[in-house]
Order: sequence, then structure tokens, then C-alpha cells
Amino acid sequence: MFEHYYTENPSSPLKTREHTLKLKNGHEYKFKSASGVYAYKHIDKATKILIEHLIVDGKSVLDIGCGYGVIGITLKKEYPDLEVYMSDINKRAVEFAKINAKDNNVDVDIKQGDGYNPWGNMKFDMIVMNPPIAAGKNVWMKLIREAKDHLSRGGSLQVVAFHNKGGARIKKFMEEVFGNVEDVWKEGGIRIYRSILKG
Repeated sequence: MFEHYYTENPSSPLKTREHTLKLKNGHEYKFKSASGVYAYKHIDKATKILIEHLIVDGKSVLDIGCGYGVIGITLKKEYPDLEVYMSDINKRAVEFAKINAKDNNVDVDIKQGDGYNPWGNMKFDMIVMNPPIAAGKNVWMKLIREAKDHLSRGGSLQVVAFHNKGGARIKKFMEEVFGNVEDVWKEGGIRIYRSILKG
């Protein structure tokens, strides 16, 4: 039976791998990944592009759908003063994100839960996302729609996707929800879209 990674309790037997993330600035970080968690086999190109090219504007960031923690943990290493929050519906993902945070010696707040539920009424200056497109449009649309309720005024939602593999629809929906969207970066068919909470 096919089981996508956007599930609370993966039923697949646990297998682990180790990966090295190499950034353009020469910094390297090591991560342990687990089967049943997104990008188990390798750190995907879109994640790396988001880390290297997102616009850091503010003091706090939520990495929603954090998987085994590559985005949030790397951002904390690159921007030590940033308050980093991370969450995922997948219990195995959260377990390995906590392992990776410890291994990389970072202090980040990691919680398990569906969407924004773990954070109550908290607001963030930035929300970043490599959206779970495979989970279906209802899932990623909900994450984008509800981001408005969890951003500070002037805060940004930044989403990375392959433009021709669902990204164009994501960009259009961000425009509908926020009334604005821009391409922050384009590379190899991948784009980072950014919307600002105005008003």
C-alpha cells in the first residue's frame, strides 16, 4: 500500500540514512533521515535552494512540515539569533528532527501535530515551507490559508516548489490569500514564492 509521508504514524519499517548538506558558503551540516519521512533518500534540491535564498526578515521563523529538520536546523546554524520553531504531523519526522537538532547542537523548539495546531495562537515573523504536494491540494492550501493567522503584521510566508509541478498553482493561491506574491528566486525550474501579511 502506498503511504505518503504526510501521515502521523508511518507504518513502514524504520530504516535510516545519513546525509551531508553542503551550502554555497562552504558550510556543511549532517543529518540522519528515516524511512516514511520526506526526502529520506537524499536532501532535495528545493530544500537547499530555500535555505540559501529565502529572505530572512524578522526574529522568529516557523518551519512548517519540517520533516527531519533540515531547513529549521540549518537556518538556526546560519542565523544564530533567529528564534526557530519547527513542527510536523509525522511523529517519526519529529523524532529525527530532535535527534538532528541535538547532533547539530542547536536550540530549536520542535513539536508534533497537524498544521499549526501545536502553536496555538502564536505568531511568527516568517513561515517557511517545502509544501507536501503529494498529500493533495487540500493539505497545502490549508497550510497557506492558515498561515495568515500565524504571521505578525509585515511577516512573510515563503514557499519553495517546482513551478511546473504544482508551483504555479501554489503561487496563484498565495496571491488569492494574501493579495500579493513575488518570486524571490528561480533556479532549475524551482522557485521561492513570498507573500507578505499587510495591513
